[in-house]
Amino acid sequence: MVVARVVLMIVLLAGSSIYADDLFEGAPPVPPGYDDYRQAQAAVLSGAVPMVNMSAPVPETIAAHKDIEYAAPDGHPLKIDLYVPKDAAIPPPVLLFIHGGGWEKGKKEDYAFYNIEFAKLGYATASVQYRLSPEHHFPAAIQDVECAMAWLKDHGNQYGFDGDEMVLLGGSAGGHLALLAAYSQDPAMGCAEGAAPHVRGVVNLYGVVDCTTPLAQEARQVNNFIGQPYSKAAEVYAQASPLHHLDANDPPTLTFHGTIDELVPVSQADTLHEQLDALGVANYYDRIEGWPHTMDLARPINDRCRYVVERFLQTRLPLDQIAE
Repeated sequence: MVVARVVLMIVLLAGSSIYADDLFEGAPPVPPGYDDYRQAQAAVLSGAVPMVNMSAPVPETIAAHKDIEYAAPDGHPLKIDLYVPKDAAIPPPVLLFIHGGGWEKGKKEDYAFYNIEFAKLGYATASVQYRLSPEHHFPAAIQDVECAMAWLKDHGNQYGFDGDEMVLLGGSAGGHLALLAAYSQDPAMGCAEGAAPHVRGVVNLYGVVDCTTPLAQEARQVNNFIGQPYSKAAEVYAQASPLHHLDANDPPTLTFHGTIDELVPVSQADTLHEQLDALGVANYYDRIEGWPHTMDLARPINDRCRYVVERFLQTRLPLDQIAE
């Protein structure tokens, strides 16, 4: 029986912590950083920073299944894209990617590059659409992610992948949703249409961890996501915070976060990994000096992130792992 291995990648990528030395060994080095995000932005605009080509074509070796409807909450159709290796010897595990955009914008196609790159390695990959604010408020987005996970679990045989267990990967708002899906057991955030599979690991890129900090309480994006000001819904802000769902049984977590992030302070990732250490949860933290939000659009940072994520996946969902 193939070991259940769906990699829903909610990516929290941060510096060295439990077992981190092995994970980061041989990784491309962090390039010199910047004093603040404005300096980094100027370097990008001047062409001094090589950027990732986000419009890479799908190779012939990968079957792309796009715009599959996986749910329709309140008549709102939601789609998922799949990328499945064509000639896999066994059904591969699937990685679920969750896009960012402050919970109010962004699209599943934003992560097509990651989907294709990891499908080239032999994984099945998926990228999910979810309901956005301010039209839809918490817990709509996390319920959608949970339903996408349940759909993947139920449709692995149809599309040729193993959908019983998962690793999640996400950036920014997607990182937040990946962490929340990995850590929370709250039925209010689950999927009414079916049970999501076990999460084997989560990868978080600069995601929000705690919506109750003073800065988060006043952030427009967080207010729109929750749908109420903190003064009227403090318990909801806590419920929406991955940090408030931690326990010793949480899956291994990998985080990447830049120290000059202008949208999500690096202190969010610092606090998360301090708490994971205290609980004894395996975790890996790449605290990247002098790089801002969406730093993985820069080719040198992206190369490093993909290298480390690949090693993380080798420990959580090795492609050749089979149970008799």
